[in-house]
Amino acid sequence: MIDKPSAAALAPTTLIDSDHPDVIAFAHVNARGATERERAVSLYYAVRDGFRYDPYRIDLSPAGMRASHVLLIRVGWCVTKASLLTAAARAAGIPARVGYADVRNHLSTERMRQMMQTDLFIWHGYSEMWLDGTWVKATPAFNIELCERFGLLPLDWDGRVDSLYHPCDREGRRHMEYVNQRGSFYDVPLTRMVADFSVTYPRPRITETSEACFDADVDRETL
Repeated sequence: MIDKPSAAALAPTTLIDSDHPDVIAFAHVNARGATERERAVSLYYAVRDGFRYDPYRIDLSPAGMRASHVLLIRVGWCVTKASLLTAAARAAGIPARVGYADVRNHLSTERMRQMMQTDLFIWHGYSEMWLDGTWVKATPAFNIELCERFGLLPLDWDGRVDSLYHPCDREGRRHMEYVNQRGSFYDVPLTRMVADFSVTYPRPRITETSEACFDADVDRETL
């Protein structure tokens, strides 16, 4: 049975703040197209490529996890970029929610491998939108510039077929492997997320400094 959207799929929440003026303005500018699906796809690419992916800048405070915060700082990671896409979709009148899975990332920077001590990325985030009578997944994490520099296959999305991480990169090396689905939510389950992170990643998280810059690490490791 298809899980049809409830009123919550269009309502603002604490972290998916679709009623924030900046989110409303972003949706107004970027939700382009004659149909709901076309507008959803337009929003997807605006979030995917308009905001740099940076897993070193993770702020798990409520303020740092709000969708509108991505618009403020112009960067995000999978969870916050998915929240922004979901918030923008709601602001454009498209029912949307967030979904999460655990993935094994077989390609990451050396600094991340050392800090995390695992290739398991728990609570990887994506967006789900209700289009043409079904939920369709959209993963706006990796911006096109990162894909080109790191040799990754970009995730395209047509609003009909789920956009999920590719299992291999351009050279056929293993990339992403989905190992567990955590389900779909109408708001970010931040309390559960933080608790699980503290168990899985007991070492301090990376904070971006001049010595810890994701872009610099990508450039250095792809020369």
